[in-house]
Amino acid sequence: MKIGVIGGGAWGTALAQVCASGGEAVRLWAREADVVDGINNHRENGVFLKGVPLSSSIDATDDLVALSDCDALLVVTPAQHMRAVLAAVQVGARPLILCAKGIEAETQMLMSEVAADACPDAPIAVLSGPTFAHEVAQGLPTAITLACETPVLARQLAERIAQPHFRPYVSADVVGAEIGGAVKNVLAIACGVVEGAGLGQNARAALIARGFAEMSRFGIARGAKAETLGGLSGLGDLVLTCSSTSSRNFSLGKGLGEGQSAASLLADRKTVAEGAFTAPVLQKAARAAGVEMPIVDAVCALLAGDMDVRAVVAALLSRPLKGEGIA
Repeated sequence: MKIGVIGGGAWGTALAQVCASGGEAVRLWAREADVVDGINNHRENGVFLKGVPLSSSIDATDDLVALSDCDALLVVTPAQHMRAVLAAVQVGARPLILCAKGIEAETQMLMSEVAADACPDAPIAVLSGPTFAHEVAQGLPTAITLACETPVLARQLAERIAQPHFRPYVSADVVGAEIGGAVKNVLAIACGVVEGAGLGQNARAALIARGFAEMSRFGIARGAKAETLGGLSGLGDLVLTCSSTSSRNFSLGKGLGEGQSAASLLADRKTVAEGAFTAPVLQKAARAAGVEMPIVDAVCALLAGDMDVRAVVAALLSRPLKGEGIA
């Protein structure tokens, strides 16, 4: 099975490296000419994954037509650009493995819903979990969720991408895998705020726990399974991205906690902090579903500049006392 990767950022490059392990041919599409040149001629993505030697089995291109001989496509574009990119690819009935984490702003659709709308004949899977790209590319141990509603295809895809250091766990809960990945990005911003404002480890631990309760409430309301939300693509990814500045969303929140503006932080980035785009969309979707998500509301207020950190913390701590259940 020849794999094509759509997206030449750090995560797309890391996944291409995984799929090329053992000499398997992989074609990677990138928009940036310097990324294509770096991979093909220097075996390095010096723009997004500097310092990681890449397999000679990876062939980079800036022409989407060059993906036409690939048997399956890993889609690693930013969530808000996925629909446009898929419209430019002749997907047909080839499997799509979606690797972006977010919710489409205009429609409030999950990425699997966007892909089904744009490519109605393509089988769809979702790859999501606790993964920093540089660690994956370097061959450090990683486990991840591969969600697909078709068991035979799920096994085929898992067998193709599995490596001694990269273990996919198969699930049929596509919605749960997607919601975990989307919501954790917003919660990671909140944890970064805690770090930047110097609020302490107790506060971060409490925020992770209560954030997981929000994720669970919203996920279950959207049809996700609790065990998926408590697994790699939910709780696992939440813990990772809420604990390190290697997370783009955490580092964005850290800047907010230090008093910088969202506009200046977002303007100074080569890479996308998906949580900044997901937060207001998630807030609307939660309200439409009748789900209370106070931490998400707080992140939205900070990103919009409606409240400062002290006011947000005071508002969260003054909420009515209640039981600890996720309902």
